Amino acid sequence: MPTPTRHPHLDQLIAVLEHLRAPGGCAWDAEQTHESLTRYLIEEAHELVEAIEHGTPDDVLEELGDVLYQVLFHADIAAASVEHPFTIDDVAARSTAKMVGRHPHVFGDVTADTADAVAQNWETWKRQEKPERASVLDGVPAGLTALSRAQKVLDKAEGVGIEVAASPAIADAVYADERALGAAILGMAAEARRRGLDAERALRSAVRAIEAEVRGAEGAAPEL
Repeated sequence: MPTPTRHPHLDQLIAVLEHLRAPGGCAWDAEQTHESLTRYLIEEAHELVEAIEHGTPDDVLEELGDVLYQVLFHADIAAASVEHPFTIDDVAARSTAKMVGRHPHVFGDVTADTADAVAQNWETWKRQEKPERASVLDGVPAGLTALSRAQKVLDKAEGVGIEVAASPAIADAVYADERALGAAILGMAAEARRRGLDAERALRSAVRAIEAEVRGAEGAAPEL
């Protein structure tokens, strides 16, 4: 691996946060917990997405800093834990080990020369890391929106040989580009609202049916 580069400004930001949370620092910062910061982490992540999609490079730079600060904040809180302390360096070490482990085609002797080959092997590498997981669905965040969860579950379903057919009633023009697709999804949500239906709940229900099918297929698969 290449020699690590020094990051003095990152070290300075860590020092600023430590000073803010230390005695004599900021009372608000000192009182925060993982739980109290959750909403800020979500907000900052959404603001970063907004900057990526609609902002300037400088906007992205700023919002990346805000997300980074949240990571450092949580790590500093963890460092003060009596029962299970860990530091930002422990976070980096865990992430490094994970990324090296998930890229054996770069750091090992596995061959995966294309992005498709990497994607096909990704779940295998993850399972090797987390053998305690009984299903490919384990680890899919419960808090995802219905649409985000649908996309994630469809990826997992495809990995076990389950494909969900597209609706034949939807015209090909809907899939011309993301603008057309977005307009069609918005139109369906508007029509669902007009009819008194909850589009979010309806999609969640449909996704749960696919999840049950995936778990059923996994249960029926022979032991290796």
